[in-house]
Order: sequence, then structure tokens, then C-alpha cells
Amino acid sequence: MPHSLILNITPQSPIYPNFLSGRHYHALFLNLVSSVDKKLGDYLHESNADKPFTLSPLQIQNKNKTQNFTLQYSHQNPISAGTSCWWRISLLDDKLFSQLTPLWLNLNPEQPWHLGSANLFITSIQGTPQSTQPWANVCTYPQLYQQASAENKIIKFIFSTPVSFRQGGFDNVLPTKESVFNSLLNRWNKYSGVELNNIPLDAIYPSAFNINTEIISNYESKFIGCLGEISYRILGNVETTGIKQINALSDFALYAGIGRKTTMGMGMVRRR
Repeated sequence: MPHSLILNITPQSPIYPNFLSGRHYHALFLNLVSSVDKKLGDYLHESNADKPFTLSPLQIQNKNKTQNFTLQYSHQNPISAGTSCWWRISLLDDKLFSQLTPLWLNLNPEQPWHLGSANLFITSIQGTPQSTQPWANVCTYPQLYQQASAENKIIKFIFSTPVSFRQGGFDNVLPTKESVFNSLLNRWNKYSGVELNNIPLDAIYPSAFNINTEIISNYESKFIGCLGEISYRILGNVETTGIKQINALSDFALYAGIGRKTTMGMGMVRRR
């Protein structure tokens, strides 16, 4: 069962831009895991395999903004103490969620956690969608598949943080249908227990896009990714099962993200 959890966070001291980076978000998550299961934290840290979670960059709460589709993925200025923030963690594996249950149940809003040199409090966790927080959600894999449309032939994605794909030893920032849907399919088949086969990729065609590249310098080397919106259409005589599979994968994008460095804040995608 994939979960998209929102942690509401209040820093007790300023968070400086050099600590608002992917590797620091990754370290904070592993510290949360290790606080309830040290072996699990060590395993996730050492594993080179595709990992069953994704993270967002830290976001400043905007009470006047109801549709948080475009996210802030880099910070030029410190986040001041007392600023209301939120941070998204998605979990793709039921086992991982259950292993972290003690963390969710015993959350102490007065226990400080650390993001670089900053202390912060996790004040609450949201796990269901709300009008002011569309990134929180939960759904079982069978439900994701059952609820997927067998008729809708238009897929619209919003790339909310930069998306990039690994091809051989190099990065490719162009969201081709193969890169996008194979990224989703690989994660779906690894974690869902509801394997999808014979996805009709040949029937998917990009129909509209408004995308641009962005360079982020807070990684070991500069990370180049794609931001914006892209639409795909399913064309030709495609069976309803194939249409349903494509729509299930598209709905799954909220939880799985797309492409590289999803465990460090990149590749966050929503379906419009």
C-alpha cells in the first residue's frame, strides 16, 4: 500500500541553504528510521538498490495557496526559526510502513530532530488528502488498479521538482514515453504485488508540453532536470486493459515519482 505522508515541521533555529539539499533530506529520513529500527536505517543507507521511499524538498507553508503543484526545490535564503513548513515522505512498501509504525504512533512534537545545524520539531503528520494539502494520500495497490479508468486516453503530468533519467552512464532530461512509463512500471512491479505486463507503450504519444530544464547545484555535481507540464495521448485501437494499466501507472506517479534522485527530493510528479 503506497502512502504519501506530510510531516508538518517547525524549525527552532534557522535552516541555512547549504542544509536544504537532497543529501540532508535523505539523512534526516534515515535518522527518523533509525530512531525506531537501527538495522533498517543502516540497510536503507547501505543499499544501492531502488529504495521503497521518496522525499520532497522542504516546503514553506503557504496558507493562501490551495494547489501546491509547483514546489520549491532549492532555497537561496535561510528558513527562519518558527516558520511553518511541510515535508512529504512517500512509502511504496507495506512492510516499510509497518516497520515505521512506532514512529507515527509515538511522535513527540517536542523532540528535536536535526537538519544540518538546525533543530526542528515535527508537529503532526497527515496521511489523507485535504483541500489545502493535495500531496497527502493513501491507497492500496489493488485499489489504484481497480479505480484506474479504462476509457481515459489523456494523461497530463506536472513535474513539480526536476525530473531526469539515467540512460547507460549518462543523464537524459527529455521525458520520453519510454523513460516516464518504464520508470513507473519498474517501481509498480517491484512493490505492488499486482504485476503489470504488456503495457502498450507504442500507443502513447506526447500531445502537448510546456517544459524547461533547470540546473541544481546542491548535489555532488550539478543536477539537470526537466520541469513543467506534459500531456500524452493513447492513440489507435487499444484494448481497455491496456488503457487501464496506463492510467493505473499514471495515478501511481503521485507516490512513486519518476526518474532519478526521488529519495533526495527530485522527480516529484502529479497527474493533473
